[in-house]
Amino acid sequence: MTPTIPTTHSMLARRRVLQATALTALSLPLAACGSSGGSSGEVTSLTVLDYYADEPDKTVFQEALDAAAKKVGVTITRESVAGTSLIQKVLQMSSSKTLPDLLMIDNPDLQQIAATGALAPLSTFGITTEGFIDGFVGAGTYEDELYGMGPCANTLGLYYNKDLLDAAGVTVPTTWDELKATAKALTKDDVYGVAFCAKASYEGSWQFLPFFWSAGADETDIATPEAASALQLWVDLVNEGSASQSVLNWGQGDLGEQFTSGKAAMVVNGPWMTTTFNESGINWAVAEIPVPTAGATAVSPLGGELWTVPQTGDEARQKKAAELLSVLLGEDSILDLNTTRFTIPTREAVDADYLAELPDMEPLVTAVNNGRARTAKLGEAWPKTAEALYNAMQSALTGKAAPLEALQTAKADFVS
Repeated sequence: MTPTIPTTHSMLARRRVLQATALTALSLPLAACGSSGGSSGEVTSLTVLDYYADEPDKTVFQEALDAAAKKVGVTITRESVAGTSLIQKVLQMSSSKTLPDLLMIDNPDLQQIAATGALAPLSTFGITTEGFIDGFVGAGTYEDELYGMGPCANTLGLYYNKDLLDAAGVTVPTTWDELKATAKALTKDDVYGVAFCAKASYEGSWQFLPFFWSAGADETDIATPEAASALQLWVDLVNEGSASQSVLNWGQGDLGEQFTSGKAAMVVNGPWMTTTFNESGINWAVAEIPVPTAGATAVSPLGGELWTVPQTGDEARQKKAAELLSVLLGEDSILDLNTTRFTIPTREAVDADYLAELPDMEPLVTAVNNGRARTAKLGEAWPKTAEALYNAMQSALTGKAAPLEALQTAKADFVS
């Protein structure tokens, strides 16, 4: 998931259908776009395609790209489209042999696009994984080749209203038992102790992953006692009244509204909400997602975008695009982008300077450094597993099946 708030389930479903059609077709015209041995003459301009179509990201990345372009001696022609139309746009450009020199994609989509042969291995241009966090390397890798890397990551944390916790005389929970007890103590009048997203969408699966992985569950087999224990936690929070039944329909934007209106004392959310929370006047802070037992390591999913060099057939332009990407991935660029956007550096070497400017983000920095890519183990098969997870969540939270039974049924229906 990406620092932008994910779209609705219907939009995401359409996007996945579109991707399946587009990516199948994408592999067909690539031979016509294959390497021609390079272009003649000096490369003085590059084309860029991304989905930072909204402010402030549109301007933030324009400035970053312009600064990088100046260092490598080129100008930028950039197009930004809505995230739901990016794959269709790439298909059209591939068919007309007009793929961009630099392409940004959401990290879970890299596996599917790399599988078509549309992307050049970054090792071709001397870009390596050295210095980047393991989880983001996993997100950018397909069949042991690095095809994408980005400067900014995000993940999930437990945001809490410090004033409400103080008034209730409770501390920030670090374990599941503490989470249940604290959420119960915070629930009163029209305030729920905790809120999370359990809707039937990839957004819901994304929110469940920190609990699923931290329990020791694994996406290669979702129907295990470990996975069921994580789902049981969510069922308990709803059944005990500490979380609203509306979590079945709330997206992350809705969670933000619940938090800023004072109707939820704690919410699972991400750093893309920082500006909204700051402007709300809520006295907030963020912690890592609670773990099953004290001392365990929280494992959260990594969001953020990857930058890639498409196989355009023009070796000189590809090389120059890789030079531009190398500058964008430099420590100075990473520090500036992440402090501006409240996202998290993908290079641990940047963390100290980043935290000197944004010390409150330390729990999220730790979470990102310990995080995992959703596609690291399943690759192109991840979307089906995500679908299975959110269907199991809906079944268990509505009381249609016990957690393990719900997971077993979803596994059989979607991934078996």
